[in-house]
Amino acid sequence: MGSGWFLTSPGSLLLVDGSQVFSPAATIAPVLALEHVGSGKVREIYRIDDERLLFVASDRISAYDVILDDPIPDKGRVLTGLSLHWFEYLDIPHHMLTVDLSAVAGITDEQRSELAGRAMVVRRAEVIPVECVVRGYLYGSSWREYRDGGGPTTEHLPAGLQMADQLPEPIFTPATKAESGHDENLTEAQARAQLGDTEYEELRRRSIDIYLRASAYAAQRGVILADTKFEFGYAGGELLLIDEVLTADSSRYWPAAQWKPGRPVPSFDKQYVRDWLDSTGWDHSPPAPRLPDEVIAGTRARYVEAYERIAGTSFDDYLVNSG
Repeated sequence: MGSGWFLTSPGSLLLVDGSQVFSPAATIAPVLALEHVGSGKVREIYRIDDERLLFVASDRISAYDVILDDPIPDKGRVLTGLSLHWFEYLDIPHHMLTVDLSAVAGITDEQRSELAGRAMVVRRAEVIPVECVVRGYLYGSSWREYRDGGGPTTEHLPAGLQMADQLPEPIFTPATKAESGHDENLTEAQARAQLGDTEYEELRRRSIDIYLRASAYAAQRGVILADTKFEFGYAGGELLLIDEVLTADSSRYWPAAQWKPGRPVPSFDKQYVRDWLDSTGWDHSPPAPRLPDEVIAGTRARYVEAYERIAGTSFDDYLVNSG
C-alpha cells in the first residue's frame, strides 16, 4: 500500500506510509483516486491536472518533528479556514483558486463531504525553497539563540532585550526549507547568496508588508501576531504567496491581554501540546506519548479560538458554510 490519504469515520484524514498508520485507532476507507504528489506533517497534495493541485489539511499534529498518534478534531479545517480568511483579506497574488470540489474528477460525493472545509484547489507553482520568517517579538528559538549569544535570527538585534520583547521593527529571518527534520536558519549573507539580492529583497519586502498588515488587523481583535512564516512560488512568471498563510500552525498568536515582556506568553497553537509532552519527560524521539482526552480537547479549543478571534465569526458557521 503506497502513501496516501484515507478518510476515517469521524472525518479525520490520516497519512499512511507503507505499513505504518500514524493513528492506529483509525477506521480506513478508500483512498482518493487522484495522483498523490506530496506529503507534509499536516497536508497532502494531489495533482488535478498540469495547472492545478488539491491541498488537503489533515487533523494531524506534530511536536518536535514527530507526528503524534492522536489527531486534533477539526484542526485541518481551522487551518484551511484561517488561510481562506487571510487570502481574501490580504488581496495579494496567491495560489488559492477555489474550495468548490464539484468539478474535480476522482472524488466521490462521500469523500467531497469529508473534505469540505479542509481542501483547496490551488495553482501549481514552482516553490522557492526558503521559509520566509518574520519576527515582531523575541520568543521561542530566537529568544534562546539571543540569550545564548546570538545567531542567524538575531544578528541585527540590539543588546538588552528580554523574552517576549517587541522588536524595534519586524525582522526577516529566512530559513532553508527542509524535506525532513528541522529547517535551518540562514544569515542574511547566506540567504542573499542562495536567492540573489533581487529576489531576497522582494521576498523580504513582501513578507514584512504582509506581517505588518496582518499584525495590525490582529491587534484590533485583541491578538498579537508575534511571528509567522510564509512560502512563495512562481506560476506563469508571477510571484505568488502559497501554502497556508497566517494559520495557528505557521504563526505565533498571543492574547494581547496576557502579554508581558520577560515571561512566557500563552498562545493559540500547539504550544499547549508541547508543554504537556515536556511534562511527561518524553525525550522527543518517536513514538510520542498518547495525548489525554483533556489535552486533545484543550488543543482543539485553542485552535478554534484563534479562528474565531481572527476571522470574527463562529467556527460552527464556517463548518456549516463549508458543507
